[in-house]
Amino acid sequence: MLQDFFTVAGNVLTLFLLIGAGMVCAKAKLLDESAVKALANLVLYIATPCVIIKSCIREFDPAMLWGFLTVVAVAAVNHALLIGVATLVFRDKGENRRRVFRCATVFSNAGYMAIPLQQAILGEVGVFYCAAYVIVFNVFLWTYGLMEMSGESRLSAKKILLNPGVIGVVVGLTLFVLPIPVPTLIADGIGHLAALNTPVPMLIVGFYLAQTDLLGALRDGRGWLCIALRLIVAPLVALGGLLLCGIRGDLLTSCMICIATPVATACTMFATRFDRDPRLSVNLVSLSTLLSAVTLPLLVALTHWCEALL
Repeated sequence: MLQDFFTVAGNVLTLFLLIGAGMVCAKAKLLDESAVKALANLVLYIATPCVIIKSCIREFDPAMLWGFLTVVAVAAVNHALLIGVATLVFRDKGENRRRVFRCATVFSNAGYMAIPLQQAILGEVGVFYCAAYVIVFNVFLWTYGLMEMSGESRLSAKKILLNPGVIGVVVGLTLFVLPIPVPTLIADGIGHLAALNTPVPMLIVGFYLAQTDLLGALRDGRGWLCIALRLIVAPLVALGGLLLCGIRGDLLTSCMICIATPVATACTMFATRFDRDPRLSVNLVSLSTLLSAVTLPLLVALTHWCEALL
């Protein structure tokens, strides 16, 4: 268990070095808000789909496909349960705070932070499974998340079906299931673009972390409740459920990494777009990201320890 902790902690600390570089860029005025938004679009529309497609360029394996579908089911149940919990727990009178807390509880940083960790810990297998979680994340983000943050009551099928995460998974699964050869030149190009998915998101997190009021965040009791639900309660409940369902091995570890990551940076993007207290969102993202340096390695180590006992 101790070895598992240090293995995951080392990978998390590597990401924090990249976050530190983002903080330096922010303090030195090398990045501003418009540049960060452009980088976020680069990751969202280019890097993340390429990571998913790259992970799917492999020989077809029915067991892997079954694992992919299993993660889809796990992600759907997890998001649905968290929506119920967030709705019951956060009934703050301030509409903006209520909406930010709910989204921060429901959405983990499965795209920006989980994929680099999956790559480092499990390799392409972890990224492949993570792709399944990301597609469900995107569906809920562009349905529940959009409704919650914007106040809209009607959904756009275009926004649900034509977002980058869904497109990347559709292309990737097509290449995985069908015997479609991908030329080395194209595969290498996809790989280079996919490599952006690790450093660029961490620079973005560092940029926002450099601007956060950590003292203010530490004094917000409701914020601590939200972070506890995201980093501790949700992963522990998920771990118990996954073990009871007989999920083991890389599939179990991959699911736990996705579920145990901190508050999604997408919450900040939505909060900014719809003017829903962006500062609160930044505080939650930043503080939960800092705390995840401890909670995430512990949870992955606990996962391996519980699996060894069963």
